[in-house]
Formats: sequence, structure tokens, C-alpha cells
Amino acid sequence: MQNTREENGPLVQIMMLVIYAILGMIVFSIIGFGLVYLQYGGSILTDMAWLSSGEAYYIAAQRILLSTQQIGLFLVPALLLAKTEGQKTNVFYGFKKPKIELLLLVVVLMICAVPLLELVTRFNKNMVFPESLKGVELWMKNAEDQAMKTTLALLKMENIGVFIINIGMIALLPAIAEELMFRGGLQRAFGRMFSNPHVAIWFSAFIFSAIHMQFYGFIPRLLLGATFGYLYFWSGSLWYAMFGHFVNNAYAVCAAWYMQKNNIPLSEADKTLNIAWYGYIISAILTFLLFRYFKTKTE
Repeated sequence: MQNTREENGPLVQIMMLVIYAILGMIVFSIIGFGLVYLQYGGSILTDMAWLSSGEAYYIAAQRILLSTQQIGLFLVPALLLAKTEGQKTNVFYGFKKPKIELLLLVVVLMICAVPLLELVTRFNKNMVFPESLKGVELWMKNAEDQAMKTTLALLKMENIGVFIINIGMIALLPAIAEELMFRGGLQRAFGRMFSNPHVAIWFSAFIFSAIHMQFYGFIPRLLLGATFGYLYFWSGSLWYAMFGHFVNNAYAVCAAWYMQKNNIPLSEADKTLNIAWYGYIISAILTFLLFRYFKTKTE
């Protein structure tokens, strides 16, 4: 029988998530480096420069570490929280069976939002800091360039097998792990803490964006986090947030696959879309209307 004892307070739950995340990160980092050691030998642990090198030889090692990081930092803490509260995961977080028409609506919503997110991304990347913060700006740009180098290396796919691995590692695993942690764990706890659900949604989205440590993509990722938060809040089911997250990430992997198959450099993916000004307005209007429609259908 499902245990119906009273839950711990939201602040206690957030503290448990943090503790579980720290422990999970330590344990699964050890597991990750152990797997890397078995594959590459002990020499790989003596010089850690490969972590940021983007060299093709070490891409498998980076995939292992990124996957174990997702599991230890996000997935395990969320699962342990439900276990600690004595409830089944599907009941604790809300996994009502999704409706096909609403899943399709999420796909259309994510597609229509692409131009709007591209505009926000361009605005974010063109941010200029005051002279007194030029040192911070330089550090952020260097971190962003390093992250981009690693991302491009991970997105190089020689065959269909690597493509499938990337779909699992870049799209499926983060969609499950991050949504359980940020929407299921944090947003749920913040929702109990604050009387205003919008505060819970945006606060969780802020943490979701900040923890990725990619500053020139902070605003679009914040908006994506809020999007997933509202899908979860309105529907009461985490499936829609997970699916939206998966669609967003899978689109990037599929776009990279298409570009490589057509001999288009991956660096071109970062270029601005050639859309007329009214295209962004249409994107914003359609995104808003689809949001309203999703809310109405789930209510």
C-alpha cells in the first residue's frame, strides 16, 4: 500500500536534494572515472587536460563522465527524495498518462518557439558588460568558448550508432534526470514553500539555467525552464515537461547530424537564422496562443 504519512517540509526537501546531489556527484564521479580507467588505462588519470581538449580520442571518456554526472547530480537525488518520503516516484512527482494530442501540441509549441528563442539567444550573446566588469565578461566568454568546443566535439557523429548514443546521452537522459530534479524536485518543493506558483516556476527555472554554467545562453535556457515548468504545473504530469525537454535537445542532435551528412560545418549552427522581423512576432504570438491552448486543454 502507498504510504500516506505527512511529507517533510519543503525546506527540508530542498536540503535533502542538495545533500543527495553532493553525495551522488561524488559516488558517480568515482564510477565514471573508474569506467574511464578501465577503457583507457591509468595514464588518462595522470593528465586531466583531456577533459577540456575536445580531442576525438577522448570523446568516449567525456560521454561517460557527462552521463554519470547527469545520473549522480540530478536523477539519483530526485529518486532518493521520493524514496525518503516513502512514496512511489510516479505518485510523488505526478506521472499521469499523457495524451497523444497534447504531446503533439508540445512538439508544435517547441517548433513555433524556435525563432523566438533564437532572437533571445542573439540578444543574450550580444550582452556588453560595463568597463568595471570586463574581467568577468572575459572569464564568461572563455568559459563559453570552452563549453562550445566540447559540445561541437560531442556532436561529431561518424555513424548512426554514435547518433543514437547522442540521442540517449544529450536528449533522453537529461530530459528525464533534469526534469525530475528541477521540475519534480525543486519546483514541487518551491510550490509548497511559496503561495504563488509562478515564483516556484521561475525560481526553479533560474536555478536550472544557472547550474549549466553557460552564461551566454542563460536567458533562453531560463525561458525553456519556465516553459517546462508551466507544462508541468498546468498538466500535473511530468511527462509533458520531459517530452518538451527531449524534443528541444533531440532537435539539436538531429540538426548536427543533418549538417554533417550534408557537409555543413557544425560551426555554422551557431549562426543567426535568416528570418524577417515579422517572423519573430508570428513566433511569439503562436507560442503564446499554444501555451494558452495547452493550459485550457489540461484544465
